[in-house]
Amino acid sequence: MSIRAAFWAVFIAIVLLGGLWAPERVGATGPKNRTQAGNGEFPVATAVRVGGDDAQTRFVVDFSHKVDIRAFTLANPYRVVIDMPQVAFQFAARTGESGRGLIKAFRYGLVMQGGSRMVIDLAKPARIDRAFVLESNNDQPARLVIDLTAVDRESFLRAIALENRAPESGYSRAPAVTAEEKADPRPLVILDPGHGGIDNGTRAASGELEKSIVLEFSLLLREQIEKSGKYRVVMTRTDDTFIPLAERVDIARSRQAWLFISIHADALARGDGDAQGATIYTLSETASDAASARLAENENRADTIAGLDLSAEPGDVADILIDLARRETKTFSVQFARGLVAEMRNATRLHKDPLRSAGFRVLKAPDVPSVLIELGYVSNRGDLKSLTSDAWRNKTAASISKAIDTYFATRVAAGGGRQGQN
Repeated sequence: MSIRAAFWAVFIAIVLLGGLWAPERVGATGPKNRTQAGNGEFPVATAVRVGGDDAQTRFVVDFSHKVDIRAFTLANPYRVVIDMPQVAFQFAARTGESGRGLIKAFRYGLVMQGGSRMVIDLAKPARIDRAFVLESNNDQPARLVIDLTAVDRESFLRAIALENRAPESGYSRAPAVTAEEKADPRPLVILDPGHGGIDNGTRAASGELEKSIVLEFSLLLREQIEKSGKYRVVMTRTDDTFIPLAERVDIARSRQAWLFISIHADALARGDGDAQGATIYTLSETASDAASARLAENENRADTIAGLDLSAEPGDVADILIDLARRETKTFSVQFARGLVAEMRNATRLHKDPLRSAGFRVLKAPDVPSVLIELGYVSNRGDLKSLTSDAWRNKTAASISKAIDTYFATRVAAGGGRQGQN
């Protein structure tokens, strides 16, 4: 028997025995979750194990019961993507932040209602030798097994070209616009809580996630804006679901929004010093400073983090009419951003340089004035305390709502309507 065959024979036997597993256990929720099979709506993923080396690696996930999967690879960067029906992930904190062998790290989460995804970051090119799910047996949980073998880049790219993958679609979509909505003359404001689902965004040292902080704030902000009855408000997400960046923009454009506000919370890596306070960003292909360029690059990685294939993305439209619309939109975006700085200054601490610009993909609607608000830094203890405070959230949301009032009052006074309808 060859060394490779012997390796996998022993490895499979160990996996099936479950309790005798030797490689490190990188995520588990304890025995209580073993009993949850069938008592909820969705299968429960309870633990992950990674074994092997930089030539061959096995990735195993325990489930309360068997699930259907679809696994494929993506390049730039090298990734393995595993799609499955909606799953309740109940792993230990920080599961997936590091790996072993061919696996650098992995992520997991909801990518649409009814669908979950795991994304494995590879240390180097690898092919999927096998991908299968074992039924639960003899009190052992069902198991997802992915076998990976290292290959060269040429072989990796050739395998991708030969794969017959379905086009990227099926993510959570905003409801279709109703006739009643179309007939409503009130300005439409789109609130865009950043990240979501498989994309956690930044994380505080104490564990708080950006995706949860900004969703809670956006839900409160929606209430504040709707109170006056002067505006309609649509959110790109209202739960822990991943929304691709382009779809966030499409939601605003398809609904003919008057204003788009993306909500985020920043962080500095350990060793990069400290910073605090809110910052408002507008779109610019040339960033206002190096820090803004780095932030935009990080935010623009959301689709890559979620395992989307960006290789077929169309380039920017060069049409002169689109270019003119963008220039007008930029003027309105900067006007609103300045108003935000003026109002938020009365409610919260602002960054020392609060008005910045960079090439954020989510701000690229050519006909919808758009800004991105970084509410503060989850890496700063004072900011984090504010971000999780009901009193601070109410006060800050009220200041943003007031800035919206001022912006639209100015537009109406100038005889303006929605972008492109003036």
